[in-house]
Amino acid sequence: MFDKLQQLKELKKMRDEAMRIQKALDEEIVEVEKHGVRVRVTLAQRFVEIATNGKSESDIVDAVNEAVKESQKQAAKKMQGMVGMEGLKGMLGGGGGSS
Repeated sequence: MFDKLQQLKELKKMRDEAMRIQKALDEEIVEVEKHGVRVRVTLAQRFVEIATNGKSESDIVDAVNEAVKESQKQAAKKMQGMVGMEGLKGMLGGGGGSS
């Protein structure tokens, strides 16, 4: 019984931490301009703005892909600093012990 209660507490703690990280990633914006297309996206990959300036579809796709790639790189760096490797292992189910 107490083991299940402890598991629920741990699950809530992990959920709260994930929500805190998501909020922090949503607060930072990456801006990329490529082929005259400007894309603004949060580190959580939520698009804020796409300014196409009459560019072609392929130019827009290139700019969007570049913005997502850059936001993922910056998000990974930010998460690494926020969680640390031990916290990340715990969130992903690592951490040793036998079942």
